[in-house]
Amino acid sequence: MRYLLPALLFVAATAAAQNTPASLDTKVADVKQKVIAWRRDFHEHPELSNREFNTAKKVAEHLQALGIEVRTGVAKTGVVGILKGGKPGPVVALRADMDALPVIERNNLPFKSTVTADYNGQKVGVMHACGHDSHTAMLMGAAEVLSKLKADIPGTVVFLFQPSEEGAPEGEEGGANLMVKEGALDNPKVEVAFGMHIESNIPAGDIQYKSGAFMASADLFKIKVHGKSSHGSQPWLGVDPIYVSSQIINALQGIVSRESDLTQAPVVITVGAIHSGVRFNIIPEEAEMLGTIRNLDKDIRNKVLAEVKNVATSIAATYHATADISIENKTLVTYNTPELVKQMVPSLEKAAGTAHVREMNWVTGAEDFSFFGEKVPSFFFYFGGMPIGNDPKNAPPHHTPDFFIDDSKLDVGVKTFCQLVFDYAKTKTVTK
Repeated sequence: MRYLLPALLFVAATAAAQNTPASLDTKVADVKQKVIAWRRDFHEHPELSNREFNTAKKVAEHLQALGIEVRTGVAKTGVVGILKGGKPGPVVALRADMDALPVIERNNLPFKSTVTADYNGQKVGVMHACGHDSHTAMLMGAAEVLSKLKADIPGTVVFLFQPSEEGAPEGEEGGANLMVKEGALDNPKVEVAFGMHIESNIPAGDIQYKSGAFMASADLFKIKVHGKSSHGSQPWLGVDPIYVSSQIINALQGIVSRESDLTQAPVVITVGAIHSGVRFNIIPEEAEMLGTIRNLDKDIRNKVLAEVKNVATSIAATYHATADISIENKTLVTYNTPELVKQMVPSLEKAAGTAHVREMNWVTGAEDFSFFGEKVPSFFFYFGGMPIGNDPKNAPPHHTPDFFIDDSKLDVGVKTFCQLVFDYAKTKTVTK
């Protein structure tokens, strides 16, 4: 589902500038140190997906103290805040995710995480290795600023503090999709949604965005190869599922390099885990592979999913094995409504400075913010957290033990959230 913004209803950026309360910058400056402190507290005390109990409690108590209407327990641990402005206008949603990852932190920060927890039956370290602590803190800061400027807000702001963006534990449901199912966008009816993701390889305070398809869809696949056990010295008496799996892995990359038109959109197929066997001299009966498929085009995605199934079953049969394949969709393509992007980029520039906002190419990372974007016009963008002057090539990647964020510019993110509210609410142009 896509939405159009009538070009004739656009309001010039100079006019939009008059919509911003004069005290916005002062209010943002007032909360800067609070935002940094919240972020560091969340970083030191991270919680895994669908287990964000203390994080959600802190968020809810903060919103309640601001006089914001609060709903808790949305999508298990999510928090929804509703702030009604002093003037009539549209309903604008701002989103932040709250969950951390099963990663042992290797940084030597004074607020380093030493938390451990159970994850799918294993004891793991827990770390905010993707910056969700920053997202939560910035949205809490925006809620405080906007609550103090309530009389100037035309319309209503819905604060979506989302759990489980990284994916619910096995056997559970969660994340943005579940929030949508439970009506987080319905009462009041959200008209447009905004979100941002901090990035370790973009200079702190900078913003990067892309119109249209921005982030990839993500599908999780599981391939179980069934062979025949034998002694390791006599492979001809069995069917080796490990060998068959290796051939399937190679062939999956052929789908990318020989079956997909990469001039139209990227495709990534990754096998991230393979499990088989218990001993060096026993050919096992089964091997299981887990992986992910990333796409940025719906038609290409459909073809790739079909080819993955075909490759796995055909190659298995070639070597007298069989293969069972299951594919589960985790996220949709994160799609930024082009007319909305065009309308709101001046707001990003007002918040961060024109020199610090630029358009980028699409990426193969995935985001379940896409489920909000499937329901309402939306705009999701990247916000920088790399120490200024560092080389992006040397920035520790997300989801790794060395992931690091410079939180000195989080106030820019707070102002960006607020600027989007005031500028969109005063220039409401979205129609289905």
